[in-house]
Amino acid sequence: MLLLKLAARDLLNLNTRRRMVPHLAARWKHFLNTDASLTERSAWAESLVHLAEDLVAADRGNVEMVVECAATLDETGRAQGPRLIDVVLVGHHPEENGLSVQLVELKRWSTVTRVEQATAELVHVPGMGQKKHPALQLREYHAAFTSGSGPLHGLNFECGGFAYLHNATDASVLPLVGVDAPTGSYARVYTKDRRAQLLSDLRSSFAAEGADSAAEILLRSMGLRNTPLLDAMIRSNGEDTVFTLRGRQKKVAGQILETAAKVLPDVERPALIPDERRVVFLVTGGAGTGKSAIGLQLKAELESEGRTVKYASGSRAFNGALQEHVGYGDREFKESFTYFSNFVTPPDPPLDVLICDEAHRLRDRSTNRFWKPEDWGTKPQVDELLDASRLTVFFLDEGQSVRPQEVGTVAVVEDAARRYGAHLVRCSLEEQFRCGGSDAYIRWVRAALGVSGAEPETWTPDGLMHVEVVDSPEELEKIIRSEAGAGASARMVAGYCWPWTKPMGKGKRLEPDVRIGDWHRPWNADSESFCENKTVPPSKIWSVHENGLGQIGCVYTAQGLEWDWCGVIMGDDMVRRGDRWVFHRGKERVDKEAGVKRVAIPGSFDPKVRPKSVDDAEFARLVRHAYHVLMTRASRATVLYSTDEETRRYLKELVGEVQIHGLRPTWENLPEQARQPHLPRPSRGRRRRRRQKKDTPPGGMRLF
Repeated sequence: MLLLKLAARDLLNLNTRRRMVPHLAARWKHFLNTDASLTERSAWAESLVHLAEDLVAADRGNVEMVVECAATLDETGRAQGPRLIDVVLVGHHPEENGLSVQLVELKRWSTVTRVEQATAELVHVPGMGQKKHPALQLREYHAAFTSGSGPLHGLNFECGGFAYLHNATDASVLPLVGVDAPTGSYARVYTKDRRAQLLSDLRSSFAAEGADSAAEILLRSMGLRNTPLLDAMIRSNGEDTVFTLRGRQKKVAGQILETAAKVLPDVERPALIPDERRVVFLVTGGAGTGKSAIGLQLKAELESEGRTVKYASGSRAFNGALQEHVGYGDREFKESFTYFSNFVTPPDPPLDVLICDEAHRLRDRSTNRFWKPEDWGTKPQVDELLDASRLTVFFLDEGQSVRPQEVGTVAVVEDAARRYGAHLVRCSLEEQFRCGGSDAYIRWVRAALGVSGAEPETWTPDGLMHVEVVDSPEELEKIIRSEAGAGASARMVAGYCWPWTKPMGKGKRLEPDVRIGDWHRPWNADSESFCENKTVPPSKIWSVHENGLGQIGCVYTAQGLEWDWCGVIMGDDMVRRGDRWVFHRGKERVDKEAGVKRVAIPGSFDPKVRPKSVDDAEFARLVRHAYHVLMTRASRATVLYSTDEETRRYLKELVGEVQIHGLRPTWENLPEQARQPHLPRPSRGRRRRRRQKKDTPPGGMRLF
């Protein structure tokens, strides 16, 4: 965990705007489930600012300050709570050309007296009692960062640490700086008498440039930056180890694998009396908590053990992206990914394991408009999934249900497990890895949309995620196209607020249905094949195909996926009026000249959500959830635009001032370590699906 990551100069800018301490306090409460004390808040307001000012005075304002930081995600599981370091300073070393890290304890002590004559490891602080020498804390932190399991292991780095007592003089804290004080690279102590030495040492420890790239390396090593899911799958060839699971993810995956080893028969030595126990795992977690990463890793590991495994989902976009871009030309791999509705007839024999991703999209019954009615499911869809395997894993987020027919809830799974006499294991995921690892952004979105019930607050830049509001769709598209052209992955998405015309004519022309003033763009193709004379991808791979940038996606083609930049267009289905959100259903008219439907009354045109059979409360819930999904697809930056002027004003108030020096994460501004090149689609054939060369081969299709 961390509360804030900003360059020293940007932290001072944030403090000037009186937004630093409230942001830190909100993050503190989120992680530790308790309010930050007045002492803690005062320390942030005073000590953090002193340290940042000293960095700027030393001409090292670029050095990144990671505030209230735990060395690894595993720290959150400690019985005593995570060990939080006041500040981790990160930059490049001026001489060694590697990372330079300084672990800092900030103390507002002004007087310290000796407790024991023989040692200074224990001191007395007036008003606070006996305290350990700060170097003893720093020794623990240093070990946590530099040990074999620490984030600096395997990197080229210099790591030290110091305590900073900016209120004290050498004479007033003599035991801390005396000859019998603890020693080591992490044991330096600075007072206001030693400020000149501190500035000199900061210049010796950090180069004047490049701290942002060093911070990016450290965040990735700490597990706070993730590799995009599709890139990770391609890099692994869809087999062996796919992801590096972290924190709670590792525990959940390990528990499932351990259970599988106990209840599933040994592939090589079948038991004389088979174990007939049925087990259901229900894993809940919000967007970006790593549900799919766990599921795909489980699939790879269980298959390597010889188990029969299938990966089911209710999302065509998610499955299509995996099948067409990870398993291109590999029939066996593609067929291991399927849909919830494909188990009306259970496999014989049953699968060992069925992994059900996005289980919030479960339906009451398995139906398909292309099936004969007699082929439709006759029992609850969740029952069909339990019939299909011995061990069933459900990954579920009730906050991402976006259609009225979607019945996937915790209660539905629990009830089915009870009826089947299955052993149910509940697991929850909390650590968030999407949106740059910024849980603050996720909470901001949920509050802004009214999903969580929390009071909306002004967005505070945290160095992990960026958000801005624009005044026109043209401006939004310009940003998204410029980022895509520079090398980032980027897409435009919108609420379902315009009719959606099917491809027309022999060339399968796309009608520009999304119309805002003079700006007209088509939805992604409602087609199973390429359109516009084979230049525009079908809907199931719109999200990852390089020619998908010119079309607008919706919640159904974006759910489960992510891009570096995402432009989100809010339509008139959800507008702000005073202190509340108001929801509208749209009505259409026929444009006789063009032969297509247009907007007569602005609002929702989603055929699954708009009908009057969906009551107003459910309609509002589904629209909120749809925008929650769309606004959490980006890993670097979200650009917002609303077709409604009052809503734009409200969003601008919530976002606040945008530009803080170079924090806007344009591709050119990002350090090289933050630029993740997206891998080309693998070549045909399983044996040829190996790591690609740097240059895309002729005919190769690059993601995004």
